[in-house]
Amino acid sequence: MIDFTDRQLIEVLQDGLAKVSRPYALIGQQLDITEDEVIVRLTRLKQLGLIKRLGVIVNHGKLGYRSNAMVVFDVPNYLVAQIAGHVSQLSFVNLCYLRPRGGEQWPYNLYCMIHGKNREKVLQQLEHLIDCCGLSSIKREVLFSRKCFKQRGAIYKVSLEQKKVVSDG
Repeated sequence: MIDFTDRQLIEVLQDGLAKVSRPYALIGQQLDITEDEVIVRLTRLKQLGLIKRLGVIVNHGKLGYRSNAMVVFDVPNYLVAQIAGHVSQLSFVNLCYLRPRGGEQWPYNLYCMIHGKNREKVLQQLEHLIDCCGLSSIKREVLFSRKCFKQRGAIYKVSLEQKKVVSDG
C-alpha cells in the first residue's frame, strides 16, 4: 500500500512545512524525489485516508485574538450534518466537527471554535451563529479557554531518536 518513500514523507511532514515559497520542492530535495512526486504522493496518501488533512496552525494570540470559545451543541442526529455544513461556512468559525456523545452528562455532538479579540466579540459572533443557523432551541455550552496550549500537527509515528530514548530509559 505505501512504500519506504511514503513513510519518509509522512515522517518529514510531522515537523510541519518549511516557511519557504516552495515547501514541497524542499521536501522533494530531502527525499530525492521531484516536487511533483511529493504532491502526487500526498494526494494519494490523503485519498487512502492515511493523511486526513494538511493545514496551518495559527497562533491566534499573536494575531490579537485573546478570547477563544469552544461551543458545543446537542443537535439531533438527523440534522447534525446539515447544521454542521452551515456552521462551518461562517468566517469566524475556525473549527467545526462532530464527536460521539458522552451520555447524559455530556450529550453534545457538534463542536465549533470561535476566536475573537475579546469575549464580547465572541459572544456576538455566537449569537449570529445561533440566529442564522436556527439553533436557538438547541442545548449548548460555551467553554472559554483559560490557557493557550502548544498546538502542533499530527504525529504519525515515533521517530528513531524517541525510540532510542525510550529503550535506553
